[in-house]
Amino acid sequence: MANLVEIALHKQGISTYILDGDNMRQGINKDLSFAPQDRSENIRRIAEIGNLMLDAGVVTLAAFVSPYIKDREAVKQIVGPDNFIEIYVNTSLAECERRDVKGLYKKARTGEIKNMTGISAPIPGANTSRFRSCY
Repeated sequence: MANLVEIALHKQGISTYILDGDNMRQGINKDLSFAPQDRSENIRRIAEIGNLMLDAGVVTLAAFVSPYIKDREAVKQIVGPDNFIEIYVNTSLAECERRDVKGLYKKARTGEIKNMTGISAPIPGANTSRFRSCY
């Protein structure tokens, strides 16, 4: 979804950048796990980087699984409500696993990844038989 939005914005001559799990967890957030406190820190760092990019005039698209409402509210505070648009994706766990080109769900099923949303980490306030978003 972020890629399609980026393409549409580029066609209008708008400068953009996509922040996602790959480019963040390979560098600045490589020290973080999927534990709840690390998830929150991951999202906070993303918001701070996004805010710097916004200040430079770059429309920043952040594509992340963020199961905690408090984290999304914190992002809104950091970047400002006028710069925050939340897109909610409700996808079944089976579909997320089918689309899993990176093998994250397979790793979570074998225990290599701990605290994976929808596998070993429940979604706060959600029916745990349903998955709310995917990569």
